[in-house]
Amino acid sequence: MSELPLLSDDDVRQWIETHLPIEDFRGKKLLLIVPDQTRTAPLALLFDAVYKRLRPVVESLDVIFALGTHPPLSEQHMCKLLGIDDEERQRLFFQTQLLNHAWDDPDELTTIGTLSIEETERVSEGRLSLEVPVEINKCILDYDTLLVVGPVFPHEVVGFSGGNKYFFPGISGPRLLNFFHWLGALITNVDIIGVKQTPVREVVDMAARLIPKERRALTFVVGSDGTTRLHGLFYGTPEQAWSDASDLSGQVHIKRMAKPFHTVLSCAPPMYDELWTAGKCMYKLEPVVADGGELIIYAPHMKDISVTHGKTIEQIGYHCRDYFVKQWEKFKDYPWGVVAHSTHVRGGGTFENGIENCRVQVTLASQVPREECERINLGYRDPESINIEEYANREDEGILLVRKAGEQLYRLE
Repeated sequence: MSELPLLSDDDVRQWIETHLPIEDFRGKKLLLIVPDQTRTAPLALLFDAVYKRLRPVVESLDVIFALGTHPPLSEQHMCKLLGIDDEERQRLFFQTQLLNHAWDDPDELTTIGTLSIEETERVSEGRLSLEVPVEINKCILDYDTLLVVGPVFPHEVVGFSGGNKYFFPGISGPRLLNFFHWLGALITNVDIIGVKQTPVREVVDMAARLIPKERRALTFVVGSDGTTRLHGLFYGTPEQAWSDASDLSGQVHIKRMAKPFHTVLSCAPPMYDELWTAGKCMYKLEPVVADGGELIIYAPHMKDISVTHGKTIEQIGYHCRDYFVKQWEKFKDYPWGVVAHSTHVRGGGTFENGIENCRVQVTLASQVPREECERINLGYRDPESINIEEYANREDEGILLVRKAGEQLYRLE
């Protein structure tokens, strides 16, 4: 929102110098947990400021990228995100380990506890009842303190992202991830996104309390202007820093609209290079699409549905929640996190007497060919047939253009 000031780079550096207490880290082995390229963040600026503040007082400082199930990054890509050039890598950062998270490699995980049947029944409000092992990247055992450095946005699964979500699913194993993503899908995107206290957030915080290391977080809120400039930073426990940042995100990242739109052109930025992440262009706008309306995910740069999960998505397609719930025996053995992604992209709908009726038509305008879109139950448009400017400034006609979709949540007043 325009009335909230944006911080300069110097402001950010000064804030970290003033608010990041050295005594919390002195003599510690420190692991930074940071986002990959799918989140808007001034990561190079923040890493440089944090490194200069803390490296002189810690025993070691390494970095792991909270990939969740995203593909691994090359070291060159990690360095680029952190603002480290080749010469600096050799001269200044040669002792700093840069780590990928491997969610699907059991040898890289450790089990730190279990959510009991009673706990999952309670936290899910009776929706689910099962025992869930809590797995996390075993590298955390090599450190004294874990410092999350990440943004907070409205989020389709957990309500608001950030905080302990950088542990789960950021550096977690698949079983907890699948459990709470499906829980979020059962609640539905529209009912959970932009809501601060949710059952899924409670799951994430419960799991984080099992981590046998000290946890801290530096959270922040980027502007609604699509840049990496910040409105604010917060430091403390992951719970408190997240809470403060989510309050601010609720002011910055939620846009209220007077009426729904029959057509929405939702433009995916280049950082969403597969539908696994570009689905956010639907999640953030589903609440303002009229019944029977169309949302077009415009992503001419995008070639893949999902590098990691594409084969599963080919098998199950994109469907509303009730399509899966009412045929659960058929789908219960697929990864629940992928099933949840399917429902979030497809949005609300019903499944009665073998007929699915989705509330919104979701159309993909990308390099994914027509036949593949049709196989997975999405509409297709040739991106070259779309002139973005023809959708601009037509809100009064029921047409909405969002030039950088995926982080700003749209809701009806």
